[in-house]
Amino acid sequence: MTDFTMNVDADGVAIITWDVPGKSMNVLSRDAFATVEGFLDEILANDDIKGAVITSGKPDFAAGMDLNVLASIREEAGDNPAEALFNFTMEGHRILRKIERLGMDPKTNKGGKPVACAMPGTGLGIGLEIPLACHRIFVANNPKAKIGLPEIMVGIFPGAGGTTRFVRKMGAVAAAPFLLQGKLSNPQQAQKAGIVDEVVDDPVAAAKEWVLNATDADLVKPWDQKGYKMPGGTPYHPAGFMNFVGASAMVHGNTWGVYPAAKALLSAVYEGAQVPFDTALKIEARWFTNVLMNPSSSAMIRSLFINKGALEKGAVRPKGIEDQSVKKIGVLGAGMMGAGIALVSAQAGMEVVLIDQSQEAADRGKAYTESYLDKGMKRGKVTAEKKEAMLARITATPDLDKLQGVDLIIEAVFEDPAVKAEMTKKVEAIIPEDAIFASNTSTLPITDLAKASVRPEQFIGIHFFSPVEKMALVEIIKGKETGDRAVAKSLDYVRQIRKTPIVVNDERFFYANRCIIPYINEGVMMAGEGVARPLLDHAAQLLGFPVGPIQLVDETSLDLGAKIAKATMAAMGNAYPKSIADDVTFWMVDEGRLGRKAKAGFFDYDENGKRLGYWAGFNDKFPLLDEQPDVIEVQHRLIFAQVLEAVRALEAGVLEDIREGDVGAILGWGFMPWSGGPFSWLDIVGAAWAAEKCDELTEKFGDRFTCPPLLREMAEKGQTFYGRFGQEAEAA
Repeated sequence: MTDFTMNVDADGVAIITWDVPGKSMNVLSRDAFATVEGFLDEILANDDIKGAVITSGKPDFAAGMDLNVLASIREEAGDNPAEALFNFTMEGHRILRKIERLGMDPKTNKGGKPVACAMPGTGLGIGLEIPLACHRIFVANNPKAKIGLPEIMVGIFPGAGGTTRFVRKMGAVAAAPFLLQGKLSNPQQAQKAGIVDEVVDDPVAAAKEWVLNATDADLVKPWDQKGYKMPGGTPYHPAGFMNFVGASAMVHGNTWGVYPAAKALLSAVYEGAQVPFDTALKIEARWFTNVLMNPSSSAMIRSLFINKGALEKGAVRPKGIEDQSVKKIGVLGAGMMGAGIALVSAQAGMEVVLIDQSQEAADRGKAYTESYLDKGMKRGKVTAEKKEAMLARITATPDLDKLQGVDLIIEAVFEDPAVKAEMTKKVEAIIPEDAIFASNTSTLPITDLAKASVRPEQFIGIHFFSPVEKMALVEIIKGKETGDRAVAKSLDYVRQIRKTPIVVNDERFFYANRCIIPYINEGVMMAGEGVARPLLDHAAQLLGFPVGPIQLVDETSLDLGAKIAKATMAAMGNAYPKSIADDVTFWMVDEGRLGRKAKAGFFDYDENGKRLGYWAGFNDKFPLLDEQPDVIEVQHRLIFAQVLEAVRALEAGVLEDIREGDVGAILGWGFMPWSGGPFSWLDIVGAAWAAEKCDELTEKFGDRFTCPPLLREMAEKGQTFYGRFGQEAEAA
């Protein structure tokens, strides 16, 4: 079977159907376009065929390009991968241009055969670039369908003509949110924006009717017409000039200059707008190749597309365990975390029992879901019926007996081992014997918490990040006695709520907090040493972190940091590495400056919690250095504080799969997404350079930067992490 098939109906319309065997969504493979070109030649050669409709044999049109194809082309190309990637891209342009100009006389623009696209549902990436090359786009009236070009989200940009066609169709300003932010639209929104032409109940029938009645004028794209002018103006048009100046500022403001795909896209648009369409396609292909050759692109594609997708599909799920989908879940604790867990569980269709000490407290937790749904209704994304059904699935109560019949418990009570132990014993006496008990603790070892359980093999950690409904990552923690069914249950639950899981072994702080806490501490430490706080935050943002360490600690609260530090001191005793970061944190807490929640922290805030600027009083206690450090030195301290912990987590067996280390870092705390994650970043810079930098930092700043033995060994052997620990290496 082939990915594309063609049948000519009695009216002389060729129906080209895209239906990739064995896949739930169409993705474009390496050789599939050759089949399409064969159909185009057949249509041109046969006078009885009046035109064509391209559609899908699946409920959706297409999910995009199989990004593994791009990797395979680069790997197979030998000494000149750039040429191979450019030629592959230009071949795609040639075939799409053939659709767009099917049979037209190049001088008169007459004599062409019409090609319409009938999209039954979602069309993303190449799944929209193919329709954009057709003469008219019909989309089913399917409110769940998503239309857009999300390539920028995985480190590339639309390189199959999407960039050039979008800008020429809509103008640079209107196209910007779709190209630079990967904005997705439903069919009605896409029609309103001018991306698609018609939203209909039966797109194939409507497309056929249009093909049979299309005139020569209907087939000619605006950019192929004489006298075409780009909407909004070109770079040297008086109106267009300001648009492109503004676009450059906007891109740099949003990316801080660290995402090569965004800069390449803008370059392709800017240069392409000044030349004829076919030349613009060649420019687009060159910039697309430039991005594909950048190691950042490869790393982002691997982590945010290939690895993320594999983890979501159960790459690390224990084998031989039957489906463990959750039907009824109990959530212990209706505070911010518990309320968020209840929300996403009810959203996924589960029956939820939300427990707190009083009815009033439980009701407040349920009200969080109601408030969330009310906001959705205002935006037109939630109906009254959906709101009513979702709220009906949540039972808010202080009555533990209501937990009878649950198959999963998630405990989100106060971070106190004694409180958690008491709840574990009470609840296990009520719930079914085969129910799984999970703790949402962020720092307490699961193995210790499981001691309160009579079924430690069914006890596990499920660590959410705040706010639950927005954060994509869930960290699953195996205690020393946790069994495979508990792991499978947790993974199946995370799949149900449509989040990305990583599975780690138990050790204090697990994986994410193990890396986040040193990042924050290093920033606070430098502030205490006299490094300017704006320098610290901006140095981090220039690396691609969403917020710097000083802003982050204000958001998470300083008293939480103080509590974690004191608990760690008690656990580690004399082995605890004291630093000026503790002095700063404890002093700030004593001053009542707990962060945003107290409207006073490293920043000053107004009554609504809006940041007003850095608190001037801080440097009265911790004076600024007369000579500030180089920004690169600050960045190296912030990066290595995290990546060395990631390596140590791998050494200690906390991480079993480096894919989880990279995906978890990006989704969990925003670790330099352009790098692909800590292990990908180490592969980009090289183990030898990283080990040498460790030695420099250790000599200047202390033992926390000591090179881990694993990294030192890899430096000596010239190894990479994905070469040694990647799936290809394990398979070999």
